[in-house]
Amino acid sequence: MTAQDRHDSAEHRLGTVGVAARPVGAREATAANLAWWDADADDYQAEHGAFLGDADFVWCPEGLREADAALLGDVRGRRVVEIGCGQAACARWLAASGAHPVALDLSGGMLRHAKQANARTGIDIPLLQASAEELPLATGSMDAACSAFGALPFVASPRTVFAELHRVLRPGSPWVFSVTHPMRWIFPDDPGPNGLTATQPYFDRTPYVEVDAEGRATYVEYHRTLGDWVRALTGPGFVLEDLVEPEWPEGHSRVWGQWSPLRGKLFPGTAIFVTRRADR
Repeated sequence: MTAQDRHDSAEHRLGTVGVAARPVGAREATAANLAWWDADADDYQAEHGAFLGDADFVWCPEGLREADAALLGDVRGRRVVEIGCGQAACARWLAASGAHPVALDLSGGMLRHAKQANARTGIDIPLLQASAEELPLATGSMDAACSAFGALPFVASPRTVFAELHRVLRPGSPWVFSVTHPMRWIFPDDPGPNGLTATQPYFDRTPYVEVDAEGRATYVEYHRTLGDWVRALTGPGFVLEDLVEPEWPEGHSRVWGQWSPLRGKLFPGTAIFVTRRADR
């Protein structure tokens, strides 16, 4: 199954008929993306599961691994929450590295795969079904937080997520997350030559919205500029320590959605924000 076949399969299940350019609030976005990821969970894992592994921490389609990058630092003995965990491979890697992780995702379909992978590996990660905008975690209960392309592109207010993380993290705790590089918004979502020509204004924050015949959103993805991300982080009290833009590795031939060797050698596809909760 190709990426487009997978996308078409979820669209068919949800009755998607087109794309709309309009604002989308938190309630509608949550409902749409819960339905989307439940519909897409099986196909997503069938396409990407082997690359992501059952107990590996891959930050991005470029293949950067936490085992090599150590962006979270020493996780031994730390309580770590993975936001938007999907199948929770990152959380299992953290557990194998001596951490005490908990994994959270909005989608029950994704968490079903996470539960199956727990059983396959014998690494029994606690799994929570919840929105990243309302974390079911006690204040000051976590020593670190991470997200590898999970939740953040799909929430109406990243600042709300960051405020929640500021609440649950202890002072000085790392919060590291990867998202599609904001500059990718200006190009068509195409891994081939057509994806090399800018067509969309970088400063247009109108979300990408797919809709059904009644106009209801079936998929919502938000665009933020680099400055938007920084302001959303610093407002609640995070300090930006690094912004990692992984280069396309030599010999890496995998095409993942819009990511490809053709585009990867010309401009970044991923932004990894390495931040820390302020010591206050």
